[in-house]
Amino acid sequence: MTGALIVGICIGGAILLIATLGLIIIGIIRASKTGGLSKKEKQNHAEETKMIQDIYHGLSKMEERVDALETILIERQRKDFNK
Repeated sequence: MTGALIVGICIGGAILLIATLGLIIIGIIRASKTGGLSKKEKQNHAEETKMIQDIYHGLSKMEERVDALETILIERQRKDFNK
């Protein structure tokens, strides 16, 4: 009786081991095909990248505006000083 129990446990363990290894292999294959990211994650990443690029361009334009305002203020100060 105990011999049959031990054999049953060993066979059950082997089946679980094979199933686990199979799932791991399937996961590795899926990750290699998709680059590790799902479609939704890729879309979110693309949206975040676009948003960051928009912010960067907006900040570049703002820097140009600040430079222009600084130039205007410096010129006004020179005119006021020369009077």
